[in-house]
Amino acid sequence: MKVAHLGETQLISKCARNLPRRRDVVVGIGDDCAVVRLAGTTVLQLLKVDAVVEQIHFRRDADPRQVGWKAVCRAISDIAAMGGAPAHALVTIALSPKMELSALEALYAGIRRACAKFDVALVGGETSRSPGPLFINVALTGFVERAHCITRSGGRAGDLLYVTGRLGGSGKGKHLTFTPRVREARWLVTHFTVNAMIDVSDGLAADLPRLAGASGCAFTLDPSTIPRTSGCSTDAALSDGEDYELLFAIRPALAEKLERAWRRRFPKLPLTRIGALAAKRHGTKLQARGYDHFA
Repeated sequence: MKVAHLGETQLISKCARNLPRRRDVVVGIGDDCAVVRLAGTTVLQLLKVDAVVEQIHFRRDADPRQVGWKAVCRAISDIAAMGGAPAHALVTIALSPKMELSALEALYAGIRRACAKFDVALVGGETSRSPGPLFINVALTGFVERAHCITRSGGRAGDLLYVTGRLGGSGKGKHLTFTPRVREARWLVTHFTVNAMIDVSDGLAADLPRLAGASGCAFTLDPSTIPRTSGCSTDAALSDGEDYELLFAIRPALAEKLERAWRRRFPKLPLTRIGALAAKRHGTKLQARGYDHFA
């Protein structure tokens, strides 16, 4: 059997079997970040690693500054999805000896800009030779208060589903310029009880079923309500991926207050109710598919 026969989700499931685990691990493989207890503190540590590969996550002719920004911000987006704030980064780069020094300097300028924007300390990493494409790997830590740590698995049937921003359009360059929703997530978990949350990285058609499945639920979705990037079809908004918006679930009783408060706090960023979590026998079937590395 080839890896391609499994697909990304089943591959991760197979690799995650029977791995060693310590008692201080709160959340392991299967969520946006790993979560670890820190002895003697009231906060939890978040751990995330993410990689971008030339010709997979960015084209060879992409602006190196934007590539550096994306490499760091992908990991930051996952920290945000857990309700946390990013802290320390390690960056590994594998590159060809033929790479222009000016391009490498521009890449690091993008990395530095992302770190400065989100108060991340770049504390180390590794540089290696690559016989092929450029490869950038970012390992990131973050912190979140125990009461504010949000996983994918806390949703319940009846919870309303919301998404920030607009979806679709990654192929037009949006995937290199997005802004992780750290500020919005921190505000959200501080002011409201969020039952489950995920960042939309592989597309709503992939990430909504992940959140619902982790919560033991199905979902209902009204495609006409999906907030779309200008010029994008509903199918593109469902499937393009690399939106890095927040998808979350809250109880219906909080909806009116949330929508009112959000408009006051973030008037330039849409917040859209797109559906609800449901009992498994009442779910919506999606024809669209999100991104899968091995499909």
